[in-house]
Amino acid sequence: MPTFSHISIADKQQLLAKLCEQLDDAIFILDDKLRYLAVNASYEMIIGYSEAFILGRPLGIYAAELLSEEERIVLADIIYQLDHKGLYENDFSMPNRYGQTIECHMTYRKIYIEQTAYYVCMVRDMSSVVKDQKQVAHLLNYDQVTGLPNRKVFLNQTSDLLLDSYQEVVIVRLNIDRYRSLANLLGPDGINTLIKDFVTRVKDLKLDNLHCFSHFGGDDFALLFECVDANMIRHQLDSLMQMCERPFSLDENTATDANIYCHVSVGVSYFPKNDNDLTGLLTKAEKALHYVKQQGGDDICWYDKTIDEAIDDSLQLEAALRVATTKDQFVPYYQPKFELATGIITGFEALVRWQHPTRGLLKPVHFINAIITHKLSFELFSQMAIKIAKQLSIWRQQGFCQHICVNADAAEFSHPDFFEMVSNLLVEYTISAHQFHIEVTESSLIQRHANVRKKLELLKELGVFLALDDFGTGYASLSYLQEYPFDFIKIDKSFISNITTDRVQYAIVKAILDLANALDMKVIAEGIETEQQRDLLLAMGCHHGQGYWLGRPVTADVATEMLVKQYAAFQ
Repeated sequence: MPTFSHISIADKQQLLAKLCEQLDDAIFILDDKLRYLAVNASYEMIIGYSEAFILGRPLGIYAAELLSEEERIVLADIIYQLDHKGLYENDFSMPNRYGQTIECHMTYRKIYIEQTAYYVCMVRDMSSVVKDQKQVAHLLNYDQVTGLPNRKVFLNQTSDLLLDSYQEVVIVRLNIDRYRSLANLLGPDGINTLIKDFVTRVKDLKLDNLHCFSHFGGDDFALLFECVDANMIRHQLDSLMQMCERPFSLDENTATDANIYCHVSVGVSYFPKNDNDLTGLLTKAEKALHYVKQQGGDDICWYDKTIDEAIDDSLQLEAALRVATTKDQFVPYYQPKFELATGIITGFEALVRWQHPTRGLLKPVHFINAIITHKLSFELFSQMAIKIAKQLSIWRQQGFCQHICVNADAAEFSHPDFFEMVSNLLVEYTISAHQFHIEVTESSLIQRHANVRKKLELLKELGVFLALDDFGTGYASLSYLQEYPFDFIKIDKSFISNITTDRVQYAIVKAILDLANALDMKVIAEGIETEQQRDLLLAMGCHHGQGYWLGRPVTADVATEMLVKQYAAFQ
């Protein structure tokens, strides 16, 4: 083989031709009329035509009149740039013979040889790079579970719409209620299936005037509407709420085969009434969403100024409650429990009151929901339990053996310090465990089954007496009697209010009494308001009760006086 310094022109041309054929990049040469003179193998593969077919044809393969308007514009631009600059470089989406679109980068150069113009073009297939770029863009802009635009896209689209729109722009924020509970029940795959089914249903509604349906992640969605009158969207949202009334049936691969009801909370704001900019509108829609969730969810709330007032009140209440837990402002009031036949006080139920520094004595209706919302339940229970333990210790020293019952819910039981705190109180104040009773509401038991059962069993081992409060108002009353170690059943006052005239109430209470007798459990009737109710319950076999007719909640000092008088009466 000849050395490079002695290579002939013929050999050099042959070598260059072979090298061009081996290149991954496609190369073709055009004459001064922009007709194909030569192409390499890579170009044949990309475009899908053989060299024999292409040679002599114009750059667009077919005559200009057969090209699309877009193709003619591109071709004219190439010719113009080459004529004036001798160079043209750009990215193209180029269709090939097989209908595929090839993403490529093209570089054209105009070269003169012996005063004759030639055009040399190099084509690099960028399809895989462009595909990767598109995938990255999709990951950055779309949720991977639902394929919906994400928060970033939603904000961009909303911002653009607010700049251009002459109509009313409505922002809707939407959360799925009980999402965490559903996720725990269904598992990762099951909750993703539910979310995808939910999105499909929303899409199937074909909501009018909808510009964007976005998934912010998890249970968090947003919708963007534009219309002449924002009130037009009310009907669209009503149809969405009605859709949620139909259960979702998941496949056999999920953790449960039960029908799932997927209710939603919705907050709405709109331009121009509520605000003029994106940040303000989004904040107000989210305030409305938060407000409706605080009210229990499964509803729609349109923003107005009263929500700001409610939020401000809520923040002030939270701050005041946190002060109350540290400044010892919660006090127990004691409602007596009686033996119905004799009128003897057998014990008390401790009911919390808030000694507010400016508003006076407040009942739980004014603050208990906020206590739960702001997760202050354990702090409240601790403050109440300490005062109850002190009172029991005082009564023991005075010779009284009545018990005091305090209410607790699952959130308090779940606190890691709950059991240790109760057991330490019994020791510190030298209290008999049977004097310290704890009432548990049925509704709280559904929250944390296994954890609550363990804590209740530990309390029973200490000797603490346990009562199931509001029996019959929860979700699985009979199963609770079997699963948990209760000593008492408290019949809710809703079954007592009309017991003297309502056959249904009478039958329910009689059934509870018979059941308790069979299970060797004691029964306490709540809400006894009349002598007739007391007499009937006594005749039915109910031996203990409480209510305003028997005795209202009182301070510790008044409760002590009641015990002193009772003791004196029996001397």
